[in-house]
Amino acid sequence: MSAQRLPPDQYEVTVERPEDFDTFWADILERLGNVALDPRMTPAPLRSTDEVETFEIHYTSLDGIEIAGWYCRPRAEYIAPPYPALLLVPGYISEPTLPKSWAKLGYAAIGVAPRGKLRSNGQFNPGYPGLLTHNITDRNTYSYRGFYADAIRAVDFALSRPEIDNARIGVHGSSQGGALTVVVAALRGDVIACGAAGAPYLTGFMDAASLTHSNPYEEINDYLRMHPDHLDAVTQTVSYFDCINFAPLISCPMLVYIGLEDDVCPPETGFALARAMRNCQAELHTHEHCAHDAGAYWEMAEVEAFLAEHLRPAGSGRPEMTVG
Repeated sequence: MSAQRLPPDQYEVTVERPEDFDTFWADILERLGNVALDPRMTPAPLRSTDEVETFEIHYTSLDGIEIAGWYCRPRAEYIAPPYPALLLVPGYISEPTLPKSWAKLGYAAIGVAPRGKLRSNGQFNPGYPGLLTHNITDRNTYSYRGFYADAIRAVDFALSRPEIDNARIGVHGSSQGGALTVVVAALRGDVIACGAAGAPYLTGFMDAASLTHSNPYEEINDYLRMHPDHLDAVTQTVSYFDCINFAPLISCPMLVYIGLEDDVCPPETGFALARAMRNCQAELHTHEHCAHDAGAYWEMAEVEAFLAEHLRPAGSGRPEMTVG
């Protein structure tokens, strides 16, 4: 008979924080800072409207990987600059968003496409499934080392734009995007003003893999069925990339929202993440009878209000929500 599962808010994750966690990431940030950003923007008239200008963007990230994305900003005659910036970070199987609806609200919105995503997969493309376990026994070559760096680098792109108010830069995403929101807020606390993270993935990696048999975490279970002798190495590697270990570094206001019936990113890990955000003003919104959508139908009004409170855009209206 299997042990009875604790209520999700009472579950304690088993994540340990490596002693050299901070120095590991400080070294990566230093390496990233030594790479020339080389930001480029190409107008995309087909994706633009009378109110919003859209551009395909490129910049250079860790290991010289070229990263693409979308950049949407209000036309100056619609809303005058300066604009707050909003980084929209993608889910595991979703492609980068084209954030025109956020630009219409008054944000300079960046749809981030880390390596392996559409238009950023020419030099690195482990596929889906595949990203989660790519080089998972080596922290220095693990897929998320570069993936996280690419999302962090999007902050530098925002800082390069003269129409953006550098004091008003936020980040938002769900699932893998929720994880990237946490990481960017943690490692770019010098810049990020707020973050909204839905159904955060990459949180309590090993606990989540034991609590669910849904992909993507099932990739870890599949890998360990083939390589049971790699358990210790896998556990050690992912501890450097676990959102639980980034959470105490966050100092800006954060909104986390989860579904209490999420079988992809177990709610136990969402509660643990919120508890770990002990050095910032953190709100946790829970939704009964909701799964990996994290209650987006009801929650998006809260997300929009939270971001508007801290970033103060000049527009109006409501954007569409993407969960993945």
